[in-house]
Amino acid sequence: MDYFNFLTPGDIRLKGSRIGIETILYEYIDRGRTPEEIAQTYTSLTLEQVYATILYYLQNKNKISEYMKNWIEHGHRMREEQRLNPPPVSEKLQQLRAERKANKQVNESEISN
Repeated sequence: MDYFNFLTPGDIRLKGSRIGIETILYEYIDRGRTPEEIAQTYTSLTLEQVYATILYYLQNKNKISEYMKNWIEHGHRMREEQRLNPPPVSEKLQQLRAERKANKQVNESEISN
């Protein structure tokens, strides 16, 4: 059975889903979760697909370790970019939080006086 869609060298997904192999491998390698736990969490996948992903990793450890390293680095870059250039809605939410906090402090000050 063919388990994967190789969309690009940096984007391998499980057939019939939008879940990338990095999702399963992160749970397995970094979080120490069993294949059964992973299949219970990602209910759109079968236990067979989870095991196939782990087997693919074990058979291609160097290549997939590099894939995972690139995935993690990409995530860090994207979070840093978002931190440096937050979307307008994020800035608006931060402004609203600051206003609420200021109003709460004013109200508490008035109550205590």
